[in-house]
Amino acid sequence: MIVTRSWLNEWIDLSAVTTEDLAKKLNSIGLEVDRIHSYNIAKKIIVGKVLECEKHPDADKLNVCKVDIGTSIRQIVCGASNVRAGLDVVVATIGAVMPSGVVIKPVKLRGVESEGMICSATEIGLEDAHDGILELDSSIGVYELGQEVCTIDALNDDLIEIELTANRGDCLSIRGIARDLSAAYDKPLIETLINEDEDKRVGIGRILSLSHETQLDVNLRYRAVDIKELTIPLIVKLRLAQIEESRSTDIESLMLYVTHSSGVILRAYKYEFFSSDGESIAKIELKKDENSYASIYSSVRAEKASTIGIIQEDVSKAKDEERTVLIEASYIPPDIISKKMQESKIESGPMYYRTSRGSEPELNQGLDFCLNMIETYSSSLVYGGTIELCDSYEDKIITVTKKEIEEIIGAKIDRVRITKILRNLGFDTNKSSQDNFVITVPRFRHDITHKQDIVEEIVRLVGIDNIASKPFVFAESSKLQDDYFAYKKRSIYRHKAAQSGFFENVAFVFDEKKVLLECGFETTNEELELINPIVNTLDTLRPTLMTGLLKAASHNVKNGINSVKLFEVGSIFSPTREESLKMAFIFSGDKEKDTLLNAGKPRSIDFAHFTQKISDIIGEFELKEHETKHNLSHTYQCASVIQNDEIIGELFRLHPSVQESYDLESTYLCELDFIKLPYGLKTAKASSKYQSSIRDLSIIVPKTMKYEEVKSVIEKNATKELIRFYPVDKYSDKTLGKNMSLSIRFVLQSNEKTLEEEDITSTMETILKSLNEELKVGLR
Repeated sequence: MIVTRSWLNEWIDLSAVTTEDLAKKLNSIGLEVDRIHSYNIAKKIIVGKVLECEKHPDADKLNVCKVDIGTSIRQIVCGASNVRAGLDVVVATIGAVMPSGVVIKPVKLRGVESEGMICSATEIGLEDAHDGILELDSSIGVYELGQEVCTIDALNDDLIEIELTANRGDCLSIRGIARDLSAAYDKPLIETLINEDEDKRVGIGRILSLSHETQLDVNLRYRAVDIKELTIPLIVKLRLAQIEESRSTDIESLMLYVTHSSGVILRAYKYEFFSSDGESIAKIELKKDENSYASIYSSVRAEKASTIGIIQEDVSKAKDEERTVLIEASYIPPDIISKKMQESKIESGPMYYRTSRGSEPELNQGLDFCLNMIETYSSSLVYGGTIELCDSYEDKIITVTKKEIEEIIGAKIDRVRITKILRNLGFDTNKSSQDNFVITVPRFRHDITHKQDIVEEIVRLVGIDNIASKPFVFAESSKLQDDYFAYKKRSIYRHKAAQSGFFENVAFVFDEKKVLLECGFETTNEELELINPIVNTLDTLRPTLMTGLLKAASHNVKNGINSVKLFEVGSIFSPTREESLKMAFIFSGDKEKDTLLNAGKPRSIDFAHFTQKISDIIGEFELKEHETKHNLSHTYQCASVIQNDEIIGELFRLHPSVQESYDLESTYLCELDFIKLPYGLKTAKASSKYQSSIRDLSIIVPKTMKYEEVKSVIEKNATKELIRFYPVDKYSDKTLGKNMSLSIRFVLQSNEKTLEEEDITSTMETILKSLNEELKVGLR
């Protein structure tokens, strides 16, 4: 946002404030000054008046002028196309040093003496505000012939560029900045009022009507002017050049100037666009366009004139000819227009940025300022009255106590001072009580929604440097929340897997639907499927980690890796898109490196070795016969993983046909529910100081009998001295027929004494007896 001192002075009296102090104040109230540029015109450059202007006798493009410089009349040769008798101009006299470094001296141009130079804006160090030489007028203030230009404040100005945050749309105008400075300096704003004598004006209702199909969230005000002899003053041209903005016509330039000054979005329309031959009333219609944007249409032409807050159509724009012009002031809430643009983006115009950030809702203020300028710088006729349409707006009210304000700030601030700050910023506090501030937020402050925003306004006006610092006292709460334990658990299992020789695999949560279906995994319906996948091979959310590990293992094998050990912890998604966390492992190829011990011929991974690897990571578990719902597992080498009597996953050998399709050797996979894996404080148990004893029993059991049945009987009849048992061997031959020999190892230990042979024998006999009675099995 670009402002100048003289421009700000039209809205607030800053004559007693230096530019340096002004910049400090802007920074202190949160309006960060990005740069300051001073226009300092050199000495001996003065105001003159062209008395005579004749063509140069020997040059078609030069003119010989007689210029009154107050103390004398000088002859100056000038080549500007706009030089003419009667103009007030800027003259660089003899001895003046120009910004380019050139020193003005008496010269002869094509034989004609010239004592000085009539200057353009750029030649004296100003912005390029005018084609040709500067034409001075009363808009820059009162001046005299011979007065040095460096004493004219409007031309020796200070430009200040302010870096605004996106939420401060209320400061996208000179008046908006002045409003904040008004609160900071406790000075009133200077408002512009039009001197409107309604009795002498033709009512706008005689020439204009406005209709609308439905109530839209938009405010509109229309005024009408018969434009005559409108000239854009120098100060407007100069300031538009300073803010690096321009328009193709004078009327549009004036609308831009007033918008930048007041913050109100203004547009000028051709009256004829809304009227037809033979009709005295122009008809404006407000309705939604084909993209549901609030738009202005000509009822007689059925043609769009503009999209409110976004863009005006060229066909409806007012030109510089003398004719009737309709001036529109509009306001639309920024959240509505921004959201609409996101839903259905259309071409935007130069005012969309202001509208989307929040323009000035006080439309009459901008219209009055505009009409006042038109009457000042033209002989135009302004029509009386206003055609308007207002939306329904409910005041935003925020309640905050003085105690809350002081607790957030960390300092005590006088109640009267708080009230004064808020009122100067435009907030209404009339409903406040002794303890509570009931604050009505002005409509132009779109960014104020919570009590914290109110406190921030108070702090920036008080000044952060004016709040005494003090130690910040707080009681730190425990950081060991659920998210920390979830992170810690994941970290521990990842490290355990790495310590067991597995490498971590990281993959997208997306997978290929075609591959998943081939592998027998259920996918979701079309309504829950990805709308815009990254690529065709990642077109659905993965229901398993195993297919990703298979692809990674296949890539490793193709790159010459003989032993692939990978793991991954990540999210998977059910067909109904419920997310869960899994941990999966894959072990493919050789289970060891080739060494002297294996004669350079390492053995392939087997079920027992893979199971032991998983146990090293997750601890003790049991396996139970399992049938998978997918096609990846081997028919006869597949089991459920059980911990604490709960199934937590599956472990299996990869089916030979799948191995072949991925170019893998012997491969084993395991996928576990990560949430069910044990994690937490471990309770230490006292271990016996007495020696344990081991006994092996070989029993004859039918080949069809499951080990689970044997295990169940032993657990049910075990004595307290039996601390562990597990199968160590099975054997069958022709002599055993339909039976087989199952060897089970028993570990016995007492916490009270060293077990004697009688104790051990008694325990083993109890077990054998129960096996014989319940399962009809006995010793081999």
